[in-house]
Amino acid sequence: MAGLYFEQFELDRVFKHEITRSVTASDNMLFCNMTLNPQPLHIDFNFAKDTEFGQPLVNSLFTLGLVIGISVYDTTLGTTIANLGMENTQFPNPVFHGDTIRVETRVVSLRESKSRPMAGIVVFEHKGINQRGEVVCLCTRSAFMRKKPA
Repeated sequence: MAGLYFEQFELDRVFKHEITRSVTASDNMLFCNMTLNPQPLHIDFNFAKDTEFGQPLVNSLFTLGLVIGISVYDTTLGTTIANLGMENTQFPNPVFHGDTIRVETRVVSLRESKSRPMAGIVVFEHKGINQRGEVVCLCTRSAFMRKKPA
């Protein structure tokens, strides 16, 4: 597996993930339909043209999922047990159709599990950045991670 085990993470290590992703109108519409979100700011071009943005905004939960998803290959692919929570999630700038997102992840803290000796908790800070260098998503995520098999 590409993911790292608990012992392989180092405090303050920064991952600059190579995978980037351009967001399409289809991504946004599909996500809104799948999550039953009828917000016209996301799905109605006519409505959105009269807003301060002048165009539809990409659903922020799609953006969050994309940012975390881009991080998976380098960090948790096959080595995570579960996500324990996400907090301090912010969207300082909007994402629009056609924006390309890149991600940086920093290891914020590490601690061994008190209840499961074969696991530990890694706290990640994810940062999504668009092609203009603007931060579009910040999130702190706690992941329950496997330790290396004996």
